[in-house]
Amino acid sequence: MKCSKPTITNLEKYYVNQALDAGDIGIGDFIEKFESKWALYNFKGYGVSCNSGTNAIYLALKALGIGPGDEVIVPEFTMIATAWAVTYTGATPVFVDCKDDLTIDPELIKKAIHSNTKAIIPVHIYGRTCDRVAIQKIAKKHKLFIVEDMAEGHGIQPTGDISCYSFYGNKILTTGEGGMCLTNNKKLADEMRLYANMYFDKKRTLIHPKIGHNFRMTNLQAAVGLAQVERCSDILEKRRQIEVWYDTHLPKSLKMPSREVLWVYDIDCGDGQEKIKEKLAQNDIESRYGFKCMSQQPMYLGEYKHLNAYKWSKRILYLPTFYDLTEEQIKEICQILPNNLQ
Repeated sequence: MKCSKPTITNLEKYYVNQALDAGDIGIGDFIEKFESKWALYNFKGYGVSCNSGTNAIYLALKALGIGPGDEVIVPEFTMIATAWAVTYTGATPVFVDCKDDLTIDPELIKKAIHSNTKAIIPVHIYGRTCDRVAIQKIAKKHKLFIVEDMAEGHGIQPTGDISCYSFYGNKILTTGEGGMCLTNNKKLADEMRLYANMYFDKKRTLIHPKIGHNFRMTNLQAAVGLAQVERCSDILEKRRQIEVWYDTHLPKSLKMPSREVLWVYDIDCGDGQEKIKEKLAQNDIESRYGFKCMSQQPMYLGEYKHLNAYKWSKRILYLPTFYDLTEEQIKEICQILPNNLQ
């Protein structure tokens, strides 16, 4: 059993076939439709699509003017793409440890702010909303931007200056690959769009005022994305049901704090992470490790063994979580797990 797989219906196929029949496989109407629909769904004024969630964060930082000499606060416990997006700009990621719900600790954010700090990137780990009220207060006090990493939080109401999404194949909503930035600031939206589209000027004179990037999303991807947004409420509801099934059938000792939306269902394996992973694999059930500390990564190597993020990286696995998962399959998974706790 795979850990994740997308949910694709006749609606996605219908929209993709429309794009194919029109010959609009690169640029086309589905891009603007997808951007507008996802922005509207999240009560934001503007959506700017691109080719990955990583580049969505990068575009947001670039549009905010963040670059060499600046610092950006990043969680220790996150996917490495969050940190890489900062590094790509030439700025320095400053890592902050997590709480026991795996989200960034606001009290430690306060201690990490320096004169060169320009932004905070909170991440809603595995669909758990971080403490946005506290983070917003800190950002307001220190005049910092909030670039919200929403890759794992489709369905959580975005509140950042710019909120950045991934639509990779294992995300709640998917376009296979792809990303999007949402904002209420037209100037920022326009700048991100220019950066993503090779910084063509309005008349497309082929004079490029700034160094841009070829980060465009294709019309075929956007066709899939539009269908996914139109199905979003159903997808989220099914994932809520999956969380309830896991909560019902799992031993208490394995449970982690609840999630606002379910991206993946993570469990606390205690000291048995490897044994549980091996037992699941023996039963053809795929599981995945939790994130590793950013300070463990070779390009950011630092002290990490005392961090809460390191403790949890040694304990977390996440289990199969996808739209077509049934309660019977979840029971099968859960029946395996208690034997590994002895």
